[in-house]
Amino acid sequence: MLYKVKAKIKRECMEDFFIALNDGSVETQKPDGAYIVSAMKEAKMLDAHSISWYEGCYCETPLKHERETVYDKYLEDFETEMVLEVKDDITGASFWQYLQAHSHHEAEKKAEMV
Repeated sequence: MLYKVKAKIKRECMEDFFIALNDGSVETQKPDGAYIVSAMKEAKMLDAHSISWYEGCYCETPLKHERETVYDKYLEDFETEMVLEVKDDITGASFWQYLQAHSHHEAEKKAEMV
């Protein structure tokens, strides 16, 4: 099944999320790690606190495994809507670019503290 997903980001966890998405720990997770990384690369910032994306899932409860293993650490207040196809209807800035910028900003702050 295909879902259009909306969730709020836990801003304090974004650097850790970006690291997890890039260090292989999420991507190598079976059966859905690569799909999670791909989904986050396609996700869009709806506003300063929320993101949206499309993701396929066959759990009885939408994104059950994905949430238990990854998403609930970094995101909250999920809304899912079953859809028939991916549309070009999610607009906003790239969430991936947001993660990159936030991670870089946090790294700079840590370097300044040393």
